Order: sequence, then C-alpha cells, then structure tokens
Amino acid sequence: AVLYKQVFFSLSPLPSLPENKILVAQSPLLIVDNKNATLVCNYTYNGTAEEFRASLHKGTDSAVEVCFISWKTTKNSSNLNEEFNCQGIHEKDKVIFNLWNMSANQTDIYFCKIEAMYPPPYVYNEKSNGTVIHVKGKRGNLKTPIQIQEPQSAIPLWIMVTMTGVLGFYSMLITAVFIDYWQKSKKNMYHQSDYMNMTPRHPPYQKNKGYPSYAPTRDYTAYRS
Repeated sequence: AVLYKQVFFSLSPLPSLPENKILVAQSPLLIVDNKNATLVCNYTYNGTAEEFRASLHKGTDSAVEVCFISWKTTKNSSNLNEEFNCQGIHEKDKVIFNLWNMSANQTDIYFCKIEAMYPPPYVYNEKSNGTVIHVKGKRGNLKTPIQIQEPQSAIPLWIMVTMTGVLGFYSMLITAVFIDYWQKSKKNMYHQSDYMNMTPRHPPYQKNKGYPSYAPTRDYTAYRS
C-alpha cells in the first residue's frame, strides 16, 4: 500500500452553480514524508458537456502542467512532464492525482483545472486557492567538522623574544654612537673655521677716529730701482 501523510481540511459543500459553470475545491496543505502524494480535486459542474479534461499545474502562475486525464466513454491519463511521476484517476465529482518519487525541490503550490471540452460551449473552472505540497527532504548524516590545526612555528617563542630584544638593544647602541660621533664632528668643524679666520678687523666704532690700521701699509718705494 502507498504510504503518505496528508492534512485534510473540512471542505464546505460546493454551492449550486448556474449552468455551464465549474467550481473546484482542494485541500490547502499536503505534507509528504515518503516522496508519495495524493491530491484530490473535488469539483461541481452543472452543464451538458460529455467530454472533460482535468490537469494538475505547478507554481503560483500555473506555468508547469504536471499531468492530465481526459474522459468520456473511455479514460485516458497522460504524464506531460518528465520531471514528475504522476497519474490521474477520475471518480464521481472528483479527480485524484497520484504522485510518487517526489523530491524536496518539487515543493510548491499545485492547482487543479477542470475543463468541459465537448459539446460547446467550452468552460473551465476559475482558479482555486490551490494546494501546497510540502515534500520533506531526507536528513543527511551529520558530519563531524574537520578541525584544522594551525602550523606551529619551528622556532620556540622564547628564542624569538630574546633575539628581538638583542636586536633592539644593538640598534639603540648603534644609534647613540652615531649621534655622539656626529656631534663631535660638528664641534671640530666649528673650531677649524675659527682658526682659519684670523685677519684682524677694525672695530666699527674706530673706523673714523684716525687710528692707524692694524695691518701695516706696504712701502712700495723699496722696490723702486
């Protein structure tokens, strides 16, 4: 026997209709645990047609026709979509769609469509509220997450700290020696510039007082013949 889990909701009796009108009622929810589902489409028709067609559509816009069944004197069922395993069965005032081997990605809303094909006039039902078929997927085995160990450094931490301290000390020592050498070089350059500029100069306040020049005037007469 096909096992399935279906949530049934009480359906109010379909109201009486004027001639050549079709009304469809569906259960709003169908939960599937074992990949198999049975969707019942109850309908009321108050016309004179003798040939009918019922189809199952998937999606809010009914874009995908899953399968259909037609009947008059004989009943023909056909599956239009290769992604579904579907078969329709017609009984008095209802059409039953059996689906099997369903997958979780086929969870969607499904609509039944009933059409009075012949003789004219052609009529079909207004869009119903549909049935949400929820296909539960299998729970996979929970895998233990792989722990990734961070690679350990080949040099122990204390050696790295010691080396860093020694390098820092030598850097400071070299910097201090360089600063001391630079200051001494600057002082030597200053003293050398003072020794080179030994030419006496007149004090500014003695230029106009008639004092003799510190530098003796050369006597060019001594060189005359």
